[in-house]
Amino acid sequence: MSVAPSSTIVLDHRFARELPEMAVPWQGEAAPDPHLLVLDEQLAVELGLDPRWLRGPEGLGLLLGTEVPEGAEPVAQAYAGHQFGGFSPRLGDGRALLLGELVDVHGRVRDLHLKGSGRTPFARGGDGLAAVGPMLREHVVSRGLHALGIPTTRALAVVATGRAVHRETTLPGAVLARVAASHLRVGSFQYARATGDPDLLRRLADHATARHHPAAATAANPPLALFEAVVAAQASLVARWMLVGFVHGVMNTDNTTISGETIDYGPCAFLDAFDPATVYSSIDHAGRYAYGNQPAVAEWNLARLAEALLPLLHEDQEQAVALATEALGTFRTRYDAAYSGGMRAKLGLPDDLGDAVTTPLTGDLLDLLTRDRPDHTSFFRALAVAARGDAAPVRALVADPAFGDWLERWLALSPDGTAMDRVNPVYVPRNHLVEEALTAATGGDLGPVQRLVEVLDAPYEERPGLERYAAPAPEDFGAYRTFCGT
Repeated sequence: MSVAPSSTIVLDHRFARELPEMAVPWQGEAAPDPHLLVLDEQLAVELGLDPRWLRGPEGLGLLLGTEVPEGAEPVAQAYAGHQFGGFSPRLGDGRALLLGELVDVHGRVRDLHLKGSGRTPFARGGDGLAAVGPMLREHVVSRGLHALGIPTTRALAVVATGRAVHRETTLPGAVLARVAASHLRVGSFQYARATGDPDLLRRLADHATARHHPAAATAANPPLALFEAVVAAQASLVARWMLVGFVHGVMNTDNTTISGETIDYGPCAFLDAFDPATVYSSIDHAGRYAYGNQPAVAEWNLARLAEALLPLLHEDQEQAVALATEALGTFRTRYDAAYSGGMRAKLGLPDDLGDAVTTPLTGDLLDLLTRDRPDHTSFFRALAVAARGDAAPVRALVADPAFGDWLERWLALSPDGTAMDRVNPVYVPRNHLVEEALTAATGGDLGPVQRLVEVLDAPYEERPGLERYAAPAPEDFGAYRTFCGT
């Protein structure tokens, strides 16, 4: 693969060109003492960028947004959003910049975007900065999700700025450079609808269709087809979250992408003990975004997208509502199919085994897990061992006597333990390991972050000497809480 030096990097500004009402030209703040903390070299090469150049002064300037290629027009994007159910008509990139769009070596258009690059007109009183810990969290967890095969934005680099960031304490500052299929969100459409400009709304829909769901352009009703495609993408995404025990933590509509990628890793975490009511975010006081609520919240967010799109679906309001309602109604069917198929694979059962068998089997298992609360990741790996003839490890994880009966029912179906190992990870970004690594990095030691990422890059391959990365949190880790990092 060829890589590009600075002189040949082309950053298009199609978003800003086609939707100027939603783009404010801006530039990243200069950093007093920048130095690179982490760089995903493989991703850099995929983007056609030279990792060596990115490590140099000009490359750091790009990653900070202070030096961009000729012709690039960095912007702060405007969007709205429902945050914990309350609507804010004007949010936008308060501490972020879209540097532009580039074409990777596979011919795919990708956004290059910064987080923590300084105040913008959307900052709403914030300082526009970010701290090392939260930016490295996004690097670690997004890398983990990518390795698990889950659609996600990806962290290209984290650059320390040498500037202090004041939160509850004083922390070292950093800028994250991330890559996405785009940063279009449900909140983008809510913003366009709230302006009352039907032309802007239509241009945004056309832009999203061309960028992410081009087949919708040739449908009889392209805006409706776009909505249907987003419903399908989100149903698949959230099912994948649920199957690996990922808790997003802040599923606001401005964090729900049109592409179906995971975005915003502020208060995210992975399940330890299985419990649908699990909430890690310190600001989610009512449990709105609990692990078990995620499918319903995604459906609610898509209803908000439908509301924004109504003027494009049909000129008659009642017919527009009917079309949107019917399309939204497919979410649950799509989600259930994706989740059921994923659970069938996690249990090592053949695809052609009917729902009449697998649905009650899965439901009974989830009831058992909810009552007994074993470690989510460890349980499914131990279950694969049981499929190969040794049930002792998994029996040790579930004390409920009813589990023995369930185990007999499941084993009678001849599950494939080897196939289970291909879909049930050994290693996920366990909360205690993430915190340990981020604490060390904030203090200047990047070794734990680097080792954790190396482990997460091969999540299904059990390797000797890495037992601590597969083990549940120690008892003294206590109740876990996450914070948004703003």
